[in-house]
Amino acid sequence: MSNKELQALKERYVAAGAASPNEQFADHATNAELWDADGKRMIDFAGGIGVLNIGHRHPKVVEAVKAQLDKLMHTCQTVMPYEGYVKLAQKLSEVVPVKGHAKVMLANSGAEALENAMKIARAATGKTNVICFDGGYHGRTFYTMAMNGKAAPYQTDFGPMPGTVFRAPYPVPYHGVSEDEALRGLKMAMKADSPARNTAAIVIEPVLGEGGFYAAPTSFLKEIRKICDENDILMIADEVQSGFGRTGKMFAIEHSGVEPDIMTMAKSMADGMPISAIVGTDKHMDASGPNSLGGTYTGSPTACAAALAVFDVFKEEDILGKAQALGDKLNKRFSQWQEQFEHIDNVRNLGPMAAFELVESKDSHTPKPELAAAITKKAKEKGLILLSCGMYGNTLRFLMPVTIEDEILEEGLAILEESLKEVGA
Repeated sequence: MSNKELQALKERYVAAGAASPNEQFADHATNAELWDADGKRMIDFAGGIGVLNIGHRHPKVVEAVKAQLDKLMHTCQTVMPYEGYVKLAQKLSEVVPVKGHAKVMLANSGAEALENAMKIARAATGKTNVICFDGGYHGRTFYTMAMNGKAAPYQTDFGPMPGTVFRAPYPVPYHGVSEDEALRGLKMAMKADSPARNTAAIVIEPVLGEGGFYAAPTSFLKEIRKICDENDILMIADEVQSGFGRTGKMFAIEHSGVEPDIMTMAKSMADGMPISAIVGTDKHMDASGPNSLGGTYTGSPTACAAALAVFDVFKEEDILGKAQALGDKLNKRFSQWQEQFEHIDNVRNLGPMAAFELVESKDSHTPKPELAAAITKKAKEKGLILLSCGMYGNTLRFLMPVTIEDEILEEGLAILEESLKEVGA
């Protein structure tokens, strides 16, 4: 079917709140390229919102999923467990930097991972509250919606949010929030809203995802670790978007040396197959009773097979080395653009988790979201898939596969540069 025919079906049958505004429909893809239903080729700098760090349809992952389909598709692991689940749990426990011996629960999505992380934190501490941060994004279930540090569009139409969720500032000096101010805000939240005796967890993204690709300073993460240790609070690192090589290390928290009590992950964990994980210190993960955690499809055999193959690819193809090299390339190009273009500022990256801001002026730092929207639109017309993000909608973020070929990367950057010139950046 053509894009036009599919769009007509979408308008008739897909709920408006779930429907993409994009009128192109993906047909097939390989690594960093995809083709729509009309055969138009696109370069993918979005990666399914950070899901495709090793590219569309990596051959080793495809092979692993096909092999698993020939053996077993589903039993529900709580009814009849299988090898893939326990082998993936072992692999994750060996590489995830939490305090002490790690245990694992598998789920289906990032939101499920955060939801279950909070259930575990409550069971482990006997406390109810959570403190999150401005700009954070944790999911679309009711509790994770309340945890999000940005209301629209995630909370707008859905009435009162669950209680016991409190918020503190995230350090973004470029927009006027220093690290000291963020720490004062966190401590004030614990005095005014959620005292330590009621706080089960502090949840933080080591690098904000939807919130704008701002990395938390190492000193800030260490201070959170100290506050948690002193007050019997669990530190939960949300690595759903920043994990699996996006920052040049397997997990962003590794840049700081801080060990959280629990980590959540999803997205690039299985190169497009739906799976997530909650990995935490064994005494915390074992705190709730039998059959208290799980779900019908959690840790499905095919998704586990894909995730195990992803680990093999990371080792065999030096994905972390490629990620570091890609981050250096992006930083160099974006820094040149910051000098070249009037409205580009605050170029930043942690590995290839890279971004820059569109602003009225470099002196004012005033966000210019309409320019970011114009650039993404122009780039799409020219065959480049690009995403904006941030509290102000003025940040362009880059989530192209780490495995992107050099010539495809350069082609995509050339399209972006043309788009920047044409819209007057």
